[in-house]
Amino acid sequence: MTQTRLEPGDAAPDFTLPDAEGTNISLESFRGKRVILYFYPAAMTPGCTKQACDFRDSLESLTAAGVAVLGVSKDSPQKLAKFAERDSLTFPLLSDPDLGVHQAYGVYGEKTMYGKTTVGVLRSTFVIDADGKIEKALYNVKATGHVARLRKDLGLV
Repeated sequence: MTQTRLEPGDAAPDFTLPDAEGTNISLESFRGKRVILYFYPAAMTPGCTKQACDFRDSLESLTAAGVAVLGVSKDSPQKLAKFAERDSLTFPLLSDPDLGVHQAYGVYGEKTMYGKTTVGVLRSTFVIDADGKIEKALYNVKATGHVARLRKDLGLV
């Protein structure tokens, strides 16, 4: 199973997905600002919680720099609502249960976990510029330290 990987300069695939409240959010509605779009395997798991809380803790400086944050997983809006409430997450968490958006971004496929090859979500992050083009495409990122690296790359340290 090979997936197409996006590269800097590619157009970011547009999408509309429901958030934790069931409200549809479109990537297109963020034109004119930079967006950090990150895909994570499952809400309320340790690594995904650490990553989401790192984004939460950096949200003020990201927002001040004109950068929006969107998290995407295959979880239901109901589970995302529990995740957001439990961890005080104040940025949109989007539900993609049929994995269509995951596949458009090349973040669902074979991965190695604990020495075994499985099929699943590849923890990945994209920085999308104000014109809707991929600025950075980071595949198979680590949950810990990832947001600090992004902030440094974006000049927000």
